[in-house]
Amino acid sequence: MTDTLAHVANRQAIADQLCNYARAMDRIDRALGYTVWHDAGTARYGEMFAGSGRDFVDWVCGTHAQMIAHAHRITNVLITLDGDSAASEAYVHATLRFEQDGVLMQGTVFGRYLDRWSRRDGRWAIDHRDYVQDIDELRRVETPLVGAFGGRRDREDPSYSVLRR
Repeated sequence: MTDTLAHVANRQAIADQLCNYARAMDRIDRALGYTVWHDAGTARYGEMFAGSGRDFVDWVCGTHAQMIAHAHRITNVLITLDGDSAASEAYVHATLRFEQDGVLMQGTVFGRYLDRWSRRDGRWAIDHRDYVQDIDELRRVETPLVGAFGGRRDREDPSYSVLRR
């Protein structure tokens, strides 16, 4: 039973890191984003970005800060474990809303994170990520029917106080 519990705990730790990544992107939380990668971890997002995980977090947070809103959803997570190493495939759906030349636009992407992980000093983090984009869409949107309901794109978002408890 101990091996089974360790297996489940390791899978959950990796799944939690994937959630931390989405949260870091949507809350523009660089510090949280950095924790998802090991210091020497790398990221390749096709022709869009290739470099360190830390530089990727900085790049995305800078880009997202210029947008009106964005939401990342991670689903269909498959994880294989091999001792202190792991690999995962996780589907991502990201919606990005921004203004372009005075027009409200929405970009939607569907892709997959193909990650190689390792556990060091008890912490699972990414050694390398390849992002594969499967579908994308860019469209004009009308003015939203309802305004924001109190969500924020920083550490003042209500979720931080709820999760601190």
